[in-house]
Amino acid sequence: MALRNIAIIAHVDHGKTTLVDQLLKQSGVYRENERVQERAMDSGDLEKERGITILAKATSVEWKGTRINIVDTPGHADFGGEVERILSMVDGAIVLVDAAEGPMPQTKFVVGKALKVGLRPIVAVNKVDRTDARANEVINEVFDLFAALDATDEQLDFPILYGSGRDGWMNKDPEGPKDGGLAPLFDLILEHVPEPAVEAGPFRMIGTILEANPFLGRIITGRIASGSIRPNQGVKVLGQDGRLIENGRISKILAFRGLERQPIEEARAGDIVAIAGLSKGTVADTFCDPSVSEPMKAQPIDPPTVTMSFIVNDSPLAGTEGDKVTSRVIRDRLLREAEGNVALKIEEATEKDSFYVSGRGELQLAVLIETMRREGFELAVSRPRVVMKKDEDGTLLEPVEEVVIDVDDEHSGIVVQKMSERKADMVELKPSGGERVRLVFHAPTRGLIGYQSELLTDTRGTAVMNRLFHAFEPYKGEIAGRTNGVLISNEQGEAVAYALWNLEDRGPMVIDPGAKVYQGMIVGIHSRDNDLEVNVLKGKKLTNIRSAGKDEAVKLTPPIRMTLERALSWIEEDELVEVTPKSIRLRKRYLDPHERKRFEKAQVAG
Repeated sequence: MALRNIAIIAHVDHGKTTLVDQLLKQSGVYRENERVQERAMDSGDLEKERGITILAKATSVEWKGTRINIVDTPGHADFGGEVERILSMVDGAIVLVDAAEGPMPQTKFVVGKALKVGLRPIVAVNKVDRTDARANEVINEVFDLFAALDATDEQLDFPILYGSGRDGWMNKDPEGPKDGGLAPLFDLILEHVPEPAVEAGPFRMIGTILEANPFLGRIITGRIASGSIRPNQGVKVLGQDGRLIENGRISKILAFRGLERQPIEEARAGDIVAIAGLSKGTVADTFCDPSVSEPMKAQPIDPPTVTMSFIVNDSPLAGTEGDKVTSRVIRDRLLREAEGNVALKIEEATEKDSFYVSGRGELQLAVLIETMRREGFELAVSRPRVVMKKDEDGTLLEPVEEVVIDVDDEHSGIVVQKMSERKADMVELKPSGGERVRLVFHAPTRGLIGYQSELLTDTRGTAVMNRLFHAFEPYKGEIAGRTNGVLISNEQGEAVAYALWNLEDRGPMVIDPGAKVYQGMIVGIHSRDNDLEVNVLKGKKLTNIRSAGKDEAVKLTPPIRMTLERALSWIEEDELVEVTPKSIRLRKRYLDPHERKRFEKAQVAG
């Protein structure tokens, strides 16, 4: 059967996964009476909740006697490690762009990678039924983007389709007709995307996606570059440096058929398959016939830009809510994660029971912490820090990101002011229609940590911010941190509503009445810039004197809810977030007040 391998590239929320739903539906993957799940490719719990694609996944459809393997890629740059590997498996890409928003930073990131590996794109302008759609301008913006990314003349001569992924139609004309469904897109894939290039020689495949299966063990997905493979065939695994990692046998070959993976008896060059049976081979390794001696070259992976400390939970409440608490269990889990996620880097810290985890951004690390938390882990994590490096002259360099903020005209002033306080340089300001403006900055990653929630507050929730790693540039100097101090509990027990009510004039709380607290735990945000120890356990003194107004019910202001991402970006260097399956607590790194003072003196002296 003829083959085509294609990736779908788009910015977050531009409709990739919804389009894949329609491709599956219209190609006859589902039975007439089958209950169809929305966003079928976003299979993880976190993906469903957040509405984003975190892990790249493959599927396949049949159209006019040709099998089309489709890879759904993440749209967020924090998960870019997934994208870089995926592009080596495919021969073409559908670049999906929102008809109103146009190409966004994450589109630029993935398209840049796709053009670099020589893929010829098909541009699909999605959501043309939006009231603020501007399809023709968007096409010009896409062309300018491709030209800026050094696309070849062949790549710049891209075919264009317009349509709506949600309504399931695409056409060469933005007005339709719409009754042809997605047939024009299927036909264009067959016509425009070349058949997979097949190299001569025995079986070779580069590992692209790794996952663990309770029945089959490690499953590696990749595209076969040459030769063919059958179950029970002997293979060896070579690392990038050419060293032998293991010899073994293939126990099962799984092919993607719709949303299912079905075992097959033989897979040939050009097809995307998953193989099981090997215990050590991982992503970027070469799986090959025993006669092969040279490994295949894998795509280089961009370096991590943010690092965090993962520390064994040592609070007084440790072990009360989770069952995986020891450093050995946490270490094994982190190393397992790093095997399949090449954008993560794990190092053991010099302090006991602590690990440095580096990745592409706070979102990637927050998703890892949330996943571990749901698996029953308890741990403490530090504020994200940027990964600095030095050039040959010894100049300190820091990561700088391109930040695109779409905001209502009236709020643009406060955004520019706050970004300049964070050492950002404004690159562009242009109207984006509907009394909104698009601001483009180059800002140090340090300054962006924690800015998302502040931006939404400043703009009354109307701003949309997108970020993308730009380059390493010389260190831009100190950036002012949080302006408020914190309220710290001085006792262990359960918080009392009366005590919280009495403390309201000191600042907003971050805990509910009845919450378990301990000495050194953060219970609120101080209205001033210093930290203050408070007693949240103090109940009302009972007397036998009753007077009017004495027994009024306590009316509490609802506390500030700290989500994981908000907590990570809000804390300072001397604070930690305690994460358990049931709670997210904020605490000081040193719980004892005398230890805290010693640490502060050492910091001042140092």
